[in-house]
Amino acid sequence: MKTIRRPLPRSAQVLGYAGLIPFVVLATVAYAMDAPEQGLASFAMRAYAATIISFLGAIHWGLAMRQSQPNRWLLWWGITPSLVAWVSLLVMPLAGSFILAATLWLCYSVDRRVYPLFGLQAWLRMRLVLTAVASVSCLVVSGIL
Repeated sequence: MKTIRRPLPRSAQVLGYAGLIPFVVLATVAYAMDAPEQGLASFAMRAYAATIISFLGAIHWGLAMRQSQPNRWLLWWGITPSLVAWVSLLVMPLAGSFILAATLWLCYSVDRRVYPLFGLQAWLRMRLVLTAVASVSCLVVSGIL
């Protein structure tokens, strides 16, 4: 399959970085507030992270759908992050936050291998920043940082 390098659109940068606002705000609230507010902020953070992780997996379905013969690995990987994120909401908050942070890095690791195959390497720099801030936010909420 021939790939064409596609630049990162400015609107994607704006929306991507704006997507960090809930991570940073919720991490700040969880760190600075008393126990009741911390619990709510922690759950909100984990739910938001799970949503973002589901989105990251779904990108791979979109890539597979562009192929004449969809790559089964992309399809299987596409559902894996959402399942892991769902489980992270069912375990204790500390474990869930750690699972989410680790899953964000796993998604980035997979994307580093897959995106170049589709000419999407321009997205990786932004993905690295988004992954770093989001995962650190998850760890702050968990109390690990």
